[in-house]
Amino acid sequence: MRLAKGRMGQPNGLSPSMRLPAIRQLDTPVPLKEIEYMIIDTSCYPTNLVDLAWRHDGEPFSGERLIEVMDGPYFINGKPRRIDKAFIQPPQGNTIYTWTDGERSGRESIDDYMAYTVEMTQKYPDRLIGCFVYNPRCGPENGAEAIEFYAKEHGFKMVQLQANMHAYRPDRALDWLRPALRKCADLGLLVKLHTGDGPYSIPSEWYPLIREFPSVNFIMAHFGVQTGGVYCFEPYQMALDTPNVYCESSWCLQSRIVEFAKVLPTHKILYGSDTPPNEPGMWLRLLEVLCHEPPQGLNLDEDTLEDYLGNNLARMIGLEPSAPPRSVEEAQAYLKQHAGAAKQHAGQADYAGAR
Repeated sequence: MRLAKGRMGQPNGLSPSMRLPAIRQLDTPVPLKEIEYMIIDTSCYPTNLVDLAWRHDGEPFSGERLIEVMDGPYFINGKPRRIDKAFIQPPQGNTIYTWTDGERSGRESIDDYMAYTVEMTQKYPDRLIGCFVYNPRCGPENGAEAIEFYAKEHGFKMVQLQANMHAYRPDRALDWLRPALRKCADLGLLVKLHTGDGPYSIPSEWYPLIREFPSVNFIMAHFGVQTGGVYCFEPYQMALDTPNVYCESSWCLQSRIVEFAKVLPTHKILYGSDTPPNEPGMWLRLLEVLCHEPPQGLNLDEDTLEDYLGNNLARMIGLEPSAPPRSVEEAQAYLKQHAGAAKQHAGQADYAGAR
């Protein structure tokens, strides 16, 4: 893969004096133990039960399988990288009432469908961050109380709303959603909105609540694209017009992400893969191409790419951002160091070759 050329013509993007002030300068060697790169996936769904709605083939995509996939390595601008952290949640099909619930309802159902996510965040706290799935059909107050519990007791930092799977119109079911969003506003939690397919997940259907809760940061998952629709211009325009709207990159069309990245403020784009069913490497590639020359790319500098890949999201949840590795050797050493730590987890695959 080609090394990126920044808008200033520098091989690594902006000249040292013009790099983003929030990112650590790497002009002098920094001990690896002080570096924690921040590629963060916004949307992953490890499970011990195959999604009851999508019915993916094969065995359940466990937390261990997710960690193995995250470890890659993936080559970004010629350097081997891993996905350092990921927000995880149950597959959406496992958050609706089915025959598997039996007599469970309300908070009991919530705790049941969130149990494996909690288990994985406790088992891999340095890699996996909890995202709570709010289903108002379990009771709005039950869900709001659970949001607070999972945030305070388990360190969850995000809440997802999936109007299609849970069957409600976001612009009409306001009383179902306000208790959850008030709690998110109080606790400073990010809110991720499933978007991209009708009838209930067209991005602009969320505008009334986005405007009602200006202190909540809303992430438009999948950039308004799913197999049932392509609404990518709506999240783009919403992110331009509204300070608290952000775009998650998975599913976005490659030619459109180039157009959007030219105009959107750099803090508005967040990497996500929607894994499974998607494979995360292709969505890393979607953003890496921005570093290529026009017309396929836009000569994006590597520091801004690193913002898209994780630094933007890191800042939103209070983590320290980082510069990209300055050389292939540094990237390799970082992976080798963390591969050794990963082997301590039972059932986790050893560091292997490139995916």
